[in-house]
Amino acid sequence: MLRTSIPVLMTLLAAGCAAQTPAEEQADAGLPVIEQTYISQGFENPEGAAAAPDGGYFISSVNGPGTETDGNGYVSLISPEGEMVERFWGAKLDAPKGMAVLGDTLYVADIDKIAMLDLETGDPVGSIPIEGAVFLNDMTAWGDAVYVSDSGTATIYKISDGTPDVWLQDEALLGGVNGLLADGDRMLIATMGTGTLFSAAPDGTLTEIATGMENADGIGLVPGGGYLVSSWPGQIHYVAEDGAVSTLYDVEAEEGPTQNDLTVIGDTVIVPNMRQNTVTLWKVSP
Repeated sequence: MLRTSIPVLMTLLAAGCAAQTPAEEQADAGLPVIEQTYISQGFENPEGAAAAPDGGYFISSVNGPGTETDGNGYVSLISPEGEMVERFWGAKLDAPKGMAVLGDTLYVADIDKIAMLDLETGDPVGSIPIEGAVFLNDMTAWGDAVYVSDSGTATIYKISDGTPDVWLQDEALLGGVNGLLADGDRMLIATMGTGTLFSAAPDGTLTEIATGMENADGIGLVPGGGYLVSSWPGQIHYVAEDGAVSTLYDVEAEEGPTQNDLTVIGDTVIVPNMRQNTVTLWKVSP
């Protein structure tokens, strides 16, 4: 199911469109339009995002190396508009990355364990160690369980009633597995190794949607259809329902803003920029 990958959109449309804005170019090409609305500051190596109960967003900051148990990591709370509300919202962690909300608990991937924080107060309410985990990364809630990817072992764990079990493990297909997003009766999965977006059935059967998005990271649903997929070095891609890939945003450079765990909530796209210590908010329209 290898799909045609379209190079950077601005390069594609350069001829005859020099005066157009990127949004106009995207619209003329029949693609979703993403427009930056706010750049939030005050983080330290931000990596993950999740919806907060008040309409704002939780942002995780690794604050140092991603594999060190140094107690420097933390979760911040920002407003729906992106303004910092509480920089140190909850209990300190080690190197927090992906997050998922289930019930009254915020679950946070923290190297080789899942930290559990009270959704209202941020107080610690438990921790779930995962034996053999190396680099726990993204998370999603699906049904009555939470799922977490381990980018270091090509594994996705299912955690139900506090017990972790291997749900999927495949070095060939899931090398560098990263982004997870529950979507009805399927889960969307992105891998860094081959840059593939998969759909997974509850029994773990994988179906390729698109590929070629090297270092794929976060996944979001586009209102009206299709998907946004970030590649952490600096790209945001749009994947159409037929699997065609278009790159909407590309700033890969040594100091360019990284595009980490992209998350879409409503029509708001939240993207932590790990190297820049910022979080960028966008609006997406079909």
